[in-house]
Amino acid sequence: MKITVVGAGAVGASCAEYIAIKNFASEVVLLDIKEGYAEGKAMDLMQTASLNGFDTKITGITSDYSVTAGSDIAVITSGIPRKPGMTREELIGINAGIVKSVSSSLIEHSPNVILIVVSNPMDTMTYLVHKTTDLPKNKIIGMGGALDSARFKYRLAEAMQAPISDIDGMVIGGHSDKGMVPLASHATRNSIRVSEFLSMERLEQVVADTKVGGATLTGLLGTSAWYAPGAAVSAMAQAIACDQKKMFPCSSFLEGEYDLNDICIGVPVILGKNGIERIVDIPLSDAEKAKMQESAVGVTKTNGLLEL
Repeated sequence: MKITVVGAGAVGASCAEYIAIKNFASEVVLLDIKEGYAEGKAMDLMQTASLNGFDTKITGITSDYSVTAGSDIAVITSGIPRKPGMTREELIGINAGIVKSVSSSLIEHSPNVILIVVSNPMDTMTYLVHKTTDLPKNKIIGMGGALDSARFKYRLAEAMQAPISDIDGMVIGGHSDKGMVPLASHATRNSIRVSEFLSMERLEQVVADTKVGGATLTGLLGTSAWYAPGAAVSAMAQAIACDQKKMFPCSSFLEGEYDLNDICIGVPVILGKNGIERIVDIPLSDAEKAKMQESAVGVTKTNGLLEL
């Protein structure tokens, strides 16, 4: 199993590290446009192999996509990160050109690759890859929902003073501060609805904190977060590589599902060896349906800024 990660910045390097430590890939190629940067990150990571007990080979390369040939999975993290006060949508002008070029180069050398898109605005970048490549829709996956759901579970556990292993919860909708739809009605602690443990007011605060999870970290760090995004990608890649049939909310191209068409937005999917094995239809309350539709309007508006 060969996995390429494009972009050796904080998110890309974190992603490569988690994939290597989990030991399910034979090789990870880390690629960047900055001379020597990916090579240095790869060397640093390889020097942890004996300490962390992994045998995955990590190769760093500058701009040479021929080294990525034969990749089973490729992760696109490249692009400029958010700065404090920036929205994900403000990144579209620069990142669209980068993602279009990167996806084309990856597919040229690995025509059967499964792409995981991380670059922001993520739903629109995923949509761009759908519209500008010939990959089947099951092989183009946006990362956002897996990360947002992890943040939701963190906030729920924090509010209940419970271990996160007790918590199950999901966020669908667009990967943006306004577009996320945390499904509080479906969230549980060991199969018991979280509403049995939290007041409505506290639960609403958890939802609000989840929706600004990325912005909160950007304000604290001065740039986008990287540990949780890297972990989210590695979990998705492992589900695909190991054919685990795990369910994640991912940005997927919809053709009627959830009453939406011609859009990439976060919905629950089963991930396996073919990428998106199927989209899972879950019941939503009227309020959740309305929020999902509102989220789709926002994503569609951002998609309209693309030059396809």
